[in-house]
Amino acid sequence: MIKALILAAGLGTRLRPYTDHIPKPLFPINGKPLLDRLILQLKAAGCGEIAVNTHHLHDKIAGHIAAQSYGIPIITRHEPDILGTGGAIKNLADFWNDRPFLVVNADILTDIDFGDVYRSHCGHNAPATLVLTDAPGLNSVTLGPNQTISGFLSSPRTSSGPNEKVYTFTGIQVLNPEILSRIPENAFYSSIDAYRQLITEGTPPAAYIAASKRWQDLGTPDRYKTAARDALTDGAFRQAFGHSPAGTVKWQHLDGDGSDRRWYRFRSGEQSLVAADHGLKSTPKPSEIDSFVAIGRYLEGCMIPVPRIYRFDLFSGWVFMEDVGDTHLQTIVRQSEDPDAAALYRRILDILIRFSMDGIQGFDSNWTCQSAAYDRPLILERECAYFVDAFLNGYLGLDVSVRDFASDFDVLAEGALSGAFTGLMHRDFQSRNIMIHLGQPRIIDFQGARRGPLQYDIASLLIDPYTELSEPLQDELFEYALSRISEKTDVTPDRFKRCYACCRITRNLQMLGAFGHLTRVKGKLHFERYIPAALRTLKRNLSKLELPGVSRLKKAVDNLKI
Repeated sequence: MIKALILAAGLGTRLRPYTDHIPKPLFPINGKPLLDRLILQLKAAGCGEIAVNTHHLHDKIAGHIAAQSYGIPIITRHEPDILGTGGAIKNLADFWNDRPFLVVNADILTDIDFGDVYRSHCGHNAPATLVLTDAPGLNSVTLGPNQTISGFLSSPRTSSGPNEKVYTFTGIQVLNPEILSRIPENAFYSSIDAYRQLITEGTPPAAYIAASKRWQDLGTPDRYKTAARDALTDGAFRQAFGHSPAGTVKWQHLDGDGSDRRWYRFRSGEQSLVAADHGLKSTPKPSEIDSFVAIGRYLEGCMIPVPRIYRFDLFSGWVFMEDVGDTHLQTIVRQSEDPDAAALYRRILDILIRFSMDGIQGFDSNWTCQSAAYDRPLILERECAYFVDAFLNGYLGLDVSVRDFASDFDVLAEGALSGAFTGLMHRDFQSRNIMIHLGQPRIIDFQGARRGPLQYDIASLLIDPYTELSEPLQDELFEYALSRISEKTDVTPDRFKRCYACCRITRNLQMLGAFGHLTRVKGKLHFERYIPAALRTLKRNLSKLELPGVSRLKKAVDNLKI
């Protein structure tokens, strides 16, 4: 029986903080952990029993293995103190039999045929066979005559001349049991030291060159993310278009907005997908990507026009989805011969009402990664205090305390929740989050959805500084929305309007806070151009707000100059 060892005891230092909560061997590629991929590859190569050495987060690795059904025995050997590659091999002396055995690193992704490597080893007399590949920037193993290894360099380099060949050790090797006698017991020991000794004695390890095979060392965040992205790309194209990409997939970086996510377009011929890179998850807690995927798939099931999600990896942060183009509602409004674009806005309001009323029916608040609902703490902390901290103080350089407006903000929060028509709230329903694709509106950036007032999303759309709709058009569209809602359910118009008036203010405070933060802290200076319009809107709507108790806020805002 062929046996194998997967070296999985490493601390994953280069991958911190991500390895603080998930061990490197359990990092997924296209939904399957690296460890599982290697076990199945070794099984396919003829291995009948596999050992996995563990140290860092060893209980998670052992628990994962115990929960699987691989069809062959898998044992774990915990190392309280890390023993190194050679020490790990020696620590399993009772596991090995009299046949050569395979050893592979746990942090690689490869299509190298382990069975072919094993057969190659059995065809010569060398005590060890190391699999090498050409990986510029990593090459540090020199090749001697007759496909044998002549040395291990202290640092990577390119070949120094036509007679020298330098390769990378892949972490895949086949060893004869005699190697065990060269390794001390109960001590840290590198297997490379044993191989250097073999070279000195004139019995060097053999080299198996896997130059034409895929091999990736996933020991750094960038390498892991690249491998995760590449593995998702083919499946996403197959799901979207029914076949793998034809030829090389080209990708381009797309301009983002306020989010820290990075956006890309992947193109193969005339077909394209868009991918969002949310970044590696540094915590096991629900994060933005969890909400994005769960809410996006749910909305698609509700027949809300959102981009279809094809492939995703919650840990690596990649989400591949339908490409809905580059045309925002903002672009349509700014460029249209009809600057009001009233008919298009009425269609969008109809979608928003369905988003709110239909979307709330089966919505699970556990999908949210922020607050489960638009509530008083959110209003006070993330809108009112945000306005003071990020805009008044952070952007304008004032020295104002949130306490100065505490009673005003209390009144606003009460007003924004009283008379609320509660449904599923988008919370950032503005023109740059509405794409126009093939003439149809498509809603994006829905990951902040939660229970909340429909009035808030209506306000987000109508007071949007990106489009600066005229006041008469805002009033006309609000009345249209109110009439459409009234056709579907009982609404008290006065209560609905009072709530809307307060939501206009809280949304406006949030916008100015965001513009101040994005400009001063994130360095996204293009948002600064929208501050004057947002401030004008806030002044105008505060002056029209028939609500006692907000006089200090009104006075302070009225005195602001941009």
